[in-house]
Amino acid sequence: MEFKWTYQEQESLLVRTFLKRQGISKKLLAKIKFKGGKILVNETEQNVLFSLKSHDMVTVVIPDEEPHETLLADDVPIEVVFEDAHVLVVNKPAGIASIPAQYHPRGTMANRVKAYYVAKDYTNQVVHVVTRLDRDTSGLMLFAKHGFAHAKLDQSLQKKQFIKKYQALVSGEVAALEKHGNISLPIGRDLSSLLKRQVIETGQNAETEYWLKKRNQSCALVDVQLHTGRTHQIRVHFSAIGCPLLGDDLYAGAMNLGIERQALHCYSLTFPHPFTGEDLSFELPLAVDMEKVAESI
Repeated sequence: MEFKWTYQEQESLLVRTFLKRQGISKKLLAKIKFKGGKILVNETEQNVLFSLKSHDMVTVVIPDEEPHETLLADDVPIEVVFEDAHVLVVNKPAGIASIPAQYHPRGTMANRVKAYYVAKDYTNQVVHVVTRLDRDTSGLMLFAKHGFAHAKLDQSLQKKQFIKKYQALVSGEVAALEKHGNISLPIGRDLSSLLKRQVIETGQNAETEYWLKKRNQSCALVDVQLHTGRTHQIRVHFSAIGCPLLGDDLYAGAMNLGIERQALHCYSLTFPHPFTGEDLSFELPLAVDMEKVAESI
């Protein structure tokens, strides 16, 4: 894969420094050097200590990635929301894990995406997960299609340039929900469980913003935006204010209102494209099981 930039500054600059500014890590530089890549300045091969002058054209050829033989391919169709040479956005169904675990090597979205890459005969078939969802959460999930894109997207995540929005169905004390509210409660591990989290004074700061869409006596539909990324954050926060998610038996959610999984759907995702910088924004309708309940509110 080839990338080109024009050096615009007047002061001379080492290629190494310039490429670092473009998001190329030391690890990727080593791969370029030792795995068959190239660095060209004005179409002539150079090393990282070459000094750039204004208007020099820098070209980097990144070698193809070697596939992870340990990741098995599951030939199950995926719903592609958007795709280009660098990113893949898919709609993850509820009940499917994002990535394999030690004793569950297949049946995940990563396995399905691997099969999709193989079927398309893509040169790079390494699966790079950028945003994950819990097994029983449905909605938008982002993959990078090569390591450089993954590194750039991770930088955007660290700069908090991603906006993820969810819709959730909650039960319990729904009459107390505000039209627009913020939940600011620290979250940490619940030592009684390997999976469970809890609001605890010694936990990490966690911020959840929500907007009430509609409600009846038994449940409500809310829009949710995370401002931090703690494990189970939405589930823990709404449970803590007396409004656990429908179908979420781990956090005491109602199991008799038509939903048998945590009623959480990532419906909106906005992030800057790793190379153009353009904001990409995607939205999905509610998952079918949640929509059926939402229609009755």
